Amino acid sequence: MSEKKRIFSGIQPSGDLTLGSYMGAIKNWVALQDEYDCLFCIVDMHAITVRQVPADLRRRSLEQLAQYIACGLDPKKNIMFIQSHVPQHAELSWVLGCYTQFGELSRMTQFKDKSAKHADNITAGLFTYPVLMAADILLYQADAVPVGEDQKQHVELCRDIAGRFNYVYGDTFTLPEPFIPKMGARIMSLGDPTSKMSKSDPDGCVFLMDKPEDIMRKFKRAVTDCETAVRYDPAAKPGISNLLTVYCTATGKTIEEAEQEFAGQGYGVFKPAVGEAVVELLRPIREETERLLKDKAYLESVYKEGAERAQYLANKTLRKVYKKVGFVARG
Repeated sequence: MSEKKRIFSGIQPSGDLTLGSYMGAIKNWVALQDEYDCLFCIVDMHAITVRQVPADLRRRSLEQLAQYIACGLDPKKNIMFIQSHVPQHAELSWVLGCYTQFGELSRMTQFKDKSAKHADNITAGLFTYPVLMAADILLYQADAVPVGEDQKQHVELCRDIAGRFNYVYGDTFTLPEPFIPKMGARIMSLGDPTSKMSKSDPDGCVFLMDKPEDIMRKFKRAVTDCETAVRYDPAAKPGISNLLTVYCTATGKTIEEAEQEFAGQGYGVFKPAVGEAVVELLRPIREETERLLKDKAYLESVYKEGAERAQYLANKTLRKVYKKVGFVARG
């Protein structure tokens, strides 16, 4: 029996992976893979709460798997799979939906935000998204879920649903903790440093597969301020503070070291230096992703084996849940 704690995390293939996804999440996953039993999922079922172009969704799902591996996630150490390949996610989601209150879901911040952005397409799936997220986590009896602050509310709801089910039927689910890594960098938009870097804002966003010249252009155009001092002060200098965070995460330097390095040099020197650091950070990831995408048989073997391993764990939980709620055993 494994003594390691278990972690589950996933990213939607609703757009190409960004520098923010890498620095804020995937880089930390790589650091966790030796210490924990990890499941890293491409959550394609979550992606369809907003309309997707089917061919693009398929392409991005495979690209995301290749990028996970290129970023340093080892398919032998981790269970890496595509969510829709494990039908137990949808099955458990239905059961958990029957133990979730309408009022709880209507209070979810992300539902309110996305409803405002997609007022012409407020679907039941968008509303019940947190229940599927709870199923993702509880299916594997995860101890911890690496999340950003914006997803913490969903993990809290997951704990509430699990606690309610456990109260009615006895100990069934592990109550997961939100795991917010100390080294997780929150990367903001280059165009609007008060907003998180997002796939939906291509001009303020650096993608893992961007060409070096595109990365340099985006950093040279990054919003700063009318001063010249390279100084970390998120309240007064959000643009420069964000660029310092990016530079330090890319190079491993401290904020103090970076401030000293660019003392008296101005933004004309600093911004291209940040761009170059990111180009060099992403170069091996882009090249390895391109190599992996040419080996479709290998990628298929990874996601098929990952789904088999995930289903083995998922079935153990689902059988227990189905028995407790009174379903007849499948035999």
